Amino acid sequence: MRSLEIIRLMNREDRKVAPAVGRTVPAIARAVDEIVARMTVGGRLIYVGAGSSGRIGVLDASECPPTFGVSANLVRGLIAGGKKAVMQSVEGAEDRPEDGARDLRKIRLSKLDSVVGIAASGTTPYVLGAIAFAEKRGALTIGVAASRRSPLARAAKIAITPEVGPEILAGSTRLKAGTSQKMVLNMLSTAVMVRLGHAYDNLMIDMGEANEKLRERATWILKEASAKDVSAVTRALRQSGHELRLALIMLKSGVSKKQAHRILRESRGNLRKALGE
Repeated sequence: MRSLEIIRLMNREDRKVAPAVGRTVPAIARAVDEIVARMTVGGRLIYVGAGSSGRIGVLDASECPPTFGVSANLVRGLIAGGKKAVMQSVEGAEDRPEDGARDLRKIRLSKLDSVVGIAASGTTPYVLGAIAFAEKRGALTIGVAASRRSPLARAAKIAITPEVGPEILAGSTRLKAGTSQKMVLNMLSTAVMVRLGHAYDNLMIDMGEANEKLRERATWILKEASAKDVSAVTRALRQSGHELRLALIMLKSGVSKKQAHRILRESRGNLRKALGE
């Protein structure tokens, strides 16, 4: 095949991914509801995978703190072979189910936690070992696999199984299967964080300001949320110590930082309630 033919074929196959994920939406929504219920009483969201699946979990987990302003401990990504496996293959790491249990034990898995096992084949021993351990601990178990008849789908309490069909490069599940996993985790973490109040309308009200681009984005977000001009937004950001929630309360309610703190505390962190909306 010529390059153009290869790319057209890949593009044609990729169009099958979103409909496949769409057929699993009820299961994803059920998972979100159960994760939220556990997180509101102190639980965590933990992704477990090997190879490409593990890296996708680590990626989604690592994006949550800067996007939603949450602790790095709230959403965790565990990969067979540890940190080294994020950058390169660790041979045989995924073949030991006891390692999945060991890694969850290390982070002190509790019954309040939610464990998402990710494996395209649904047969990865590391992931199955983690799910079995999580079940024993009473944690919520969710399986993301490309087959609803796989061991992972059968073992987990909630099975999310986008069946995307054969890959154009036989056995390379980093393609359509990997894309479907990324879409599912996008939905899980984003919907969970929105349900927990880490967004205002469709704005990232709890985002971090780690660089100039993000500082500019924070200004834009506050401008959109408050309908105030740039000078007012910049002043509120400075006075609030660059805490977007406090700055928004100050801008919309016309109060000081100290008063905004009190209002937010009395509303138990519920921004809508703090704003009387």
